[in-house]
Amino acid sequence: MINYKKLLVVIDPTTEQQKALKRAVLIAGKTGASITAFLSIYDFSYEMTTMLSVDERETMRQAVVDDRTEWLTELLSEQIDDPSLAVDAKVVWHNRPFESIIYETIEQQYDLIIKGTHQHSGLKSVIFTPTDWHLMRKAPVPVLLVKEHDWPEQGQILAAVNVGSVDTEHASLNQKVTHTALDFARTLNGQVNLVNSYPGTPVNIAIEIPEFDPASFNQSVKNHHIDAMKTFASTHGIDMTHCYVREGLPEDVIPTVAEKLDAELVVIGTVGRHGISAALIGNTAEHVIDMLDCDVLTVKPDGFVSPLQQK
Repeated sequence: MINYKKLLVVIDPTTEQQKALKRAVLIAGKTGASITAFLSIYDFSYEMTTMLSVDERETMRQAVVDDRTEWLTELLSEQIDDPSLAVDAKVVWHNRPFESIIYETIEQQYDLIIKGTHQHSGLKSVIFTPTDWHLMRKAPVPVLLVKEHDWPEQGQILAAVNVGSVDTEHASLNQKVTHTALDFARTLNGQVNLVNSYPGTPVNIAIEIPEFDPASFNQSVKNHHIDAMKTFASTHGIDMTHCYVREGLPEDVIPTVAEKLDAELVVIGTVGRHGISAALIGNTAEHVIDMLDCDVLTVKPDGFVSPLQQK
């Protein structure tokens, strides 16, 4: 069973239907977790009122916060039918939503961040990093990004692993991703599936080395990953009929398998990149998320420390 006791739900002020809140209610109903509905707001025009004193500007900002708090409280009363659920409303004034979410998570020790997500254009993804991406990179706890797909009973949960790697960090993350998927499966009465991608033959090697046999090389790589998957799956009690080893990039393989399964949830590990490498490269989770028609749960390696905790 998943052991999340405190859920932080990011509210979308642009819509009345809060899919992240709906998902949080489902999880809380099965685990007894508490929910905080969190809204971060900011309006630069209030900072430009130079004719007003600091106190007057603060009064104006507080009036906006109070108004949004009233709206959020009414929204919660309309969308949550179960009076036994513990749900709080919190509105903060902050010019960077992702920072306010992460600071709140750290200060109040939340176990899971739940946020609805939208499709991002390729250009926006490169130039303006969305809040989703900041949270995946920098949040110290798992982040559940919610789409429109339902969570049916006995649904399919897909854990993305890299069993062919001998890197200790990847091995540890494989364990964490799989354990998390199994915990969700027990809570939701679902079925865990494993997916692993592996690279094809590098074209330059096939061209530069005439005696190189790409077919034999490909088969060798495939066999290595299949054998590694058998060993890994057996240690977690997962039958090979629920394991998928495919050639290709993770951002191609994972969505393809998820669509085939009609998965309700994909669990994927992510390392926290920031700076130039994050802006230009991103990571597998970020490439995958927009291609999936289901929820994505991103988890960090053990020992990960948010860069916001280091400030």
